Amino acid sequence: MARKNYTEEFRRQAVDLYESTPGATFQAIAADLGIARGTLQNWVRALGAGTTVTRATPPSVAIGPGRSESQAARIARLEAELAAERVEKKKLETERDILRSAAKYFGRGDELVNRFQFVADHAHAFEVKRLCQVMQVARSSYYAWGAAAEARRARAAADAELADRIRALQDPKQGGDRAYGAPRITGDLNEGVSADGRVNHKRVARVMREHGLAGIRLRRRVRTTVPAQSGRKFPDLLGRDFTAPAPNCRYVGDITHLPLADGRNLYLATVIDLHSRKLTGWAMADHMRTELVEDALTAAARERGTLAGAIFHSDHGSVYTSRAYAALCQRLKVTQSMGAIGSSADNALAESFNATLKRETLAGATAFADELTTRRTVFRWAHRYNTRRRHSACGNISPNAYETHHAATLTAAA
Repeated sequence: MARKNYTEEFRRQAVDLYESTPGATFQAIAADLGIARGTLQNWVRALGAGTTVTRATPPSVAIGPGRSESQAARIARLEAELAAERVEKKKLETERDILRSAAKYFGRGDELVNRFQFVADHAHAFEVKRLCQVMQVARSSYYAWGAAAEARRARAAADAELADRIRALQDPKQGGDRAYGAPRITGDLNEGVSADGRVNHKRVARVMREHGLAGIRLRRRVRTTVPAQSGRKFPDLLGRDFTAPAPNCRYVGDITHLPLADGRNLYLATVIDLHSRKLTGWAMADHMRTELVEDALTAAARERGTLAGAIFHSDHGSVYTSRAYAALCQRLKVTQSMGAIGSSADNALAESFNATLKRETLAGATAFADELTTRRTVFRWAHRYNTRRRHSACGNISPNAYETHHAATLTAAA
């Protein structure tokens, strides 16, 4: 490109402008005049007075030895300042307009994806570069986000389809369970599916969270243990080890209340196998007398055929320390075990079972409608718990399936 020739007057005015502008830099003045930075430096060295004003200087005030600001230099300086102020004003007005729009847009939260979407939605009104600067996002990141739009739409459609499948698995009318959370839903989705078609549990949890499909959560707990008055005590044979090497070896049990809408309670006594977490025996009544826990243990003996040699662990409730219950355990050849007085952790598994039962049967309600409804609901849930409900302690299969698998393993090893 041909070299441009500048008049002597232009050069002196350029030098004058640089030396008379407070806080001026070669780069800024050169850019304003449309010349190279090095060119301006050479002119200043050749024609300048060797000093630069660092504060505002009124007209006719000396700005160098024996020199004052010329009228042309003053006009050029003022025009440059005016142009800079106009640019800054336009910049601030643009920022103001963008932020006004953003104030309403980000009412739901200022996530990074929201900022990208804001830029995309307002690109017709403002320059993308300016939008990205105000939103504090990199333009390269914004364009990469835009390029992935099709993939995001495909993922959203796949997530919506997965959410429909999850709703079906939670729908009681279709044989589902509304109480199922992400781990059990994942187990249902992956049952009988090849490795290529399996769904990751983290994705299931995310989709359930985004679509409001979380399992039912328990609202409150009520203590039902009545302290023993007889003074009868039994040693703790579990030591908070709630496991067993095989079925029909170790059991835990407890009583929980089931509230009715009329203000009364029903009471449920349980006998739970520590190997498979199977609800082996249970009984329900409108009282907490010793017969309730006796009926539950008798039901467990009937289910197993015999309880001879098994350990049954409970709290120090009066029904479990009664002479009648001790006599039944002796007849069934069951060894009693009890945790420390006042320590729910010593019977934590039974407490957890009670919490799960009420969470999943009450489904967030404060009480059951009536006694008949309660009995039907608990009956259905108890059998579903043993036969279909996936249990995390059993590798996300049902207690009955876990015991069947254990028996098959022993047969194969024999």
